[in-house]
Amino acid sequence: MTAPVLSVRGLSVRFLMPRGRRIAAVTDAHFDVAAGECLALIGESGCGKSVLASALLGLLPANAQTAGEARLGDLDLLSADEHTLARTVRGRMIGLIPQSPAAHLTPVRTIRSHLEETVAALTPTRGRTAVRTTAEAAAERAAYPATHLDRHPHELSGGLAQRAATALALVGDAPLLLADEPTNGLDRDLVNHTVDELRRHVDAADRALLMITHDLAAAEHIADRIAVMYAGRIVELADANAFFGTAGPRHPYSHGLLQALPDRAFTPIPGMPPELGDLPAGCTFAARCDRSTADCATLPPMTDGVACHHPHVPEDIRA
Repeated sequence: MTAPVLSVRGLSVRFLMPRGRRIAAVTDAHFDVAAGECLALIGESGCGKSVLASALLGLLPANAQTAGEARLGDLDLLSADEHTLARTVRGRMIGLIPQSPAAHLTPVRTIRSHLEETVAALTPTRGRTAVRTTAEAAAERAAYPATHLDRHPHELSGGLAQRAATALALVGDAPLLLADEPTNGLDRDLVNHTVDELRRHVDAADRALLMITHDLAAAEHIADRIAVMYAGRIVELADANAFFGTAGPRHPYSHGLLQALPDRAFTPIPGMPPELGDLPAGCTFAARCDRSTADCATLPPMTDGVACHHPHVPEDIRA
């Protein structure tokens, strides 16, 4: 069996706060992403998805503590030093498509300038003509129009800004693309176009894609597998066709996410997620779960892709 591009084992992130308080932003995350595969990490805002992405890139603040492993090839991202992360990982091994891409572009520079600077940084031995040609090729691969290369970020629509960010992520031919909320703020037509383009880049170069999103429709459209995150923990790992199909999700939280969609039952999940600085000892979803019993006072292990003492089965969902 081919080794995964990214293998995460026991990844945890804690933030040390004043007076000794600790925020458990990510707890014991386990997952793999293979070449040619899209894994969609889904969950509501504040559950730890973007913190997990920042941990992989080594972009956590100084008060963060990490544990576990996140292996990209032979490199453990969590133990890599800043020089390795800056010179070897970012751009070359992981291509980042950030949330709100327009906010990550320098407002006084053109998109051409952004691309050429990135090409020159990743391949410093190339001459000026080669840098320009490579930058234009990256824009073309991301379906960014050549006629707009000399525009500034404020002159771009949301869709064009997204394509510019994708072009920047593709410059280094990284084996892993990390897309953090790539459909945020886009209308539905642009959402479908964006995820179709991401899928094309995965398939064309046999890349791995980790897409972080709260957009379940986008996840259904693109993902091969789904990882569901709740209160800092991955509570379910599932095949996307089964998750969104007749088999359905197995964790009660995952089931509640789908039922809250407008095209389904539109039944909101009662209550609020727990504070990450004051998590219960047992199941973090128990206080909101209609399947909760005394067993849920203990933390459920991940078994057959679901961390729940009383998971749903397909018969439950169809009924």
